[in-house]
Amino acid sequence: MKEQSLGEFEELVLLMVAALHDEAYGVVILENLEEHLGKKVNISGIHVSLKRLEDKGFVKSREGGITKQRGGRRKKFYVITALGKKRLDSQYAVRTSLYQKIPEISFS
Repeated sequence: MKEQSLGEFEELVLLMVAALHDEAYGVVILENLEEHLGKKVNISGIHVSLKRLEDKGFVKSREGGITKQRGGRRKKFYVITALGKKRLDSQYAVRTSLYQKIPEISFS
């Protein structure tokens, strides 16, 4: 079976889902990514990425309880799956391997 691809932004969203564990939902993922990246992130991009990650089996979702603060709507929480963690580990190994190939260069 061919390994599912993982785009750069999807990887960032998946990393944040893993870091937030059982407390990951759209707005919290957005806020944390903006803080770590130092730039604005589009909430629609977060939701599209979460849908793609769920379709690929890298995350699974559950709905939280109904709250008055959300006008009776439920939050959708995400957690990383074993397949998602395996894919992140694979991405990390590839990036680390490539990074280690960079020769020691002095830029001073």
